[in-house]
Amino acid sequence: MGRSAIQFQKGLSMPEFQKLYGTEAQCEEALAQIRWPDGFRCARCEGVLYGLVYGRRLKRYQCRQCGHQATVTSGTIMEATKLPLTIWFLAFYLIGQAKTSISSLQLSRQLGVAYNMAWMLHSKILRAMSERDDSYVLQGKVQIDDAYFGGERPVDKAGRGSENKVPIVAAISLNAAGHPIHAKISPKL
Repeated sequence: MGRSAIQFQKGLSMPEFQKLYGTEAQCEEALAQIRWPDGFRCARCEGVLYGLVYGRRLKRYQCRQCGHQATVTSGTIMEATKLPLTIWFLAFYLIGQAKTSISSLQLSRQLGVAYNMAWMLHSKILRAMSERDDSYVLQGKVQIDDAYFGGERPVDKAGRGSENKVPIVAAISLNAAGHPIHAKISPKL
């Protein structure tokens, strides 16, 4: 039997991650590329000319048309953070790599921050991931099926009639090659 192409797809190793995002400057540049892939654009007036304001931890981009200032973290879950971007990026990596999730306690140990800080990071990142997931719309070829989620207790009725099981509907969007792109799971009403 062959290996599953999805299960064994190439990931980002910790050494590769550190090489790409190991410094504040690398993290700030990555955020700038994501936020403004075609160069700076003012959120207020859409201006493209800017000056840099230094003296703070992160560079501030000041629009030359309206004077509005922004950083690469403005309007994100990292806005006004005092934590280094390297800690945020490592938190994103650790939460994204964990197959069965990661606890806030384990995250605090891995990041070297207090438990309360790790809990806040964990909570903000998971909430942002959930909001992004809710914004996806299934398109193209979609496969739908219903199922039951939950286990059986020895005294309960087995199968579909078990009071322990919750009916769900699962839908998967497939690409042209028939590989899953995105899935949505909802309770069956």
